Amino acid sequence: MKRILLVPDGAADEPLEVLNHRTPLQVANTPYLDELARAGLVGTVQVTPPDMYPGSDAANMALLGYDPKHYYTGRGPIEAAAMGILLGPEDVAFRCSLISTDGEQLVDYSAGHITTEEARPLIEWVNERLATSFRRLYPGVSYRHILVWKNGPAHAQTALPHENMGKPLQEIYPKGEGAEQLQRFIEESYALLDNHPFNQQRRAQGKPPANMLWPWSPGRAPELTPFSHLHGTTGAVIAAVDVIRGLGRLAGLEVVNVPGATGYFDTDYAAKGRYALAALQRHDFVWVHLEAPDEAGHQANVEEKIRAIENFDRLIVGTLVEGLRGNEPFRLLCAPDHKTPISTRGHAKGPVPFLFFDSQRPSQPPNLTMFDESALTQASIHIKEGWKLIHLLFDDA
Repeated sequence: MKRILLVPDGAADEPLEVLNHRTPLQVANTPYLDELARAGLVGTVQVTPPDMYPGSDAANMALLGYDPKHYYTGRGPIEAAAMGILLGPEDVAFRCSLISTDGEQLVDYSAGHITTEEARPLIEWVNERLATSFRRLYPGVSYRHILVWKNGPAHAQTALPHENMGKPLQEIYPKGEGAEQLQRFIEESYALLDNHPFNQQRRAQGKPPANMLWPWSPGRAPELTPFSHLHGTTGAVIAAVDVIRGLGRLAGLEVVNVPGATGYFDTDYAAKGRYALAALQRHDFVWVHLEAPDEAGHQANVEEKIRAIENFDRLIVGTLVEGLRGNEPFRLLCAPDHKTPISTRGHAKGPVPFLFFDSQRPSQPPNLTMFDESALTQASIHIKEGWKLIHLLFDDA
């Protein structure tokens, strides 16, 4: 039995007037997901505990079967794991985003989705000037980087850049433990980067500057029980973003590198589908994550969100279904990790729809509940603890 976990990040939304009070998931043309829904089961799931922020880190931890209330320590150490950064017991890792600011407000959480090739020399240049014997920067992918701080403020209260665009910096600077040191680091990075020749050139090209580093979501390294111990099988993860790759590595999954997977709208959907299918030749479980719907939500880009969902259906879901149908029995579980409403451009709490399909047990008669937000009122199955959802893939009952 092959088992597949699919996560279209942030695909769930709220009804939009521009879509005649429907959601992108309802409007998108998704023949494969529709077929699986008719022959499977559709319900709702509260992925992240209601008292936790519905971030992709804690949410995907839950979807992978780990209770975030027990295992979650912060986003920073998860992304550090993805980059192969070994954290000692005294080390605190922060996700450190390269952002755009006008000196007063946070303008863009991604510095105009700066490329990895552009960002790396900037991070290395800043690290040469701000690193100390107890603090160091590690360049990552695009705007996503890591700050490791020995005996750092693991409980600092930090603002998430993608949730605070347009807000004054003074309102969202770190608070609590280590606030003064963190604010000094942020302001020193701005002093170094704002007039850097690279940013002078970006402004001349009409692009947002990459002129500030913003550390957030600190924590020490979590210890996850190996996935193979929990479910008796090996597995692989297909993802472009470090938070997912880090979770996979911490869980003992094979982290597959997919050429052309970018974590953005231009990601190679077809390659992700092909590599996922190939991973199922080596393992009985594969976890495929797609970042593009979430990025579209953060940018309030309705067209790109619909396009991302349609590409996900055709090139990832379709590739897996066509590759396995008639060849091997399989179970498929699909759920967004959270809502990323176009209207708010941020993550939102609340349940999301999930889809479960077992090729050996097609639904009779056909299921009439669609895999979209209508399930919130029409479905009869509601799972209150997201970390238990994955049992649908592995339990025989």
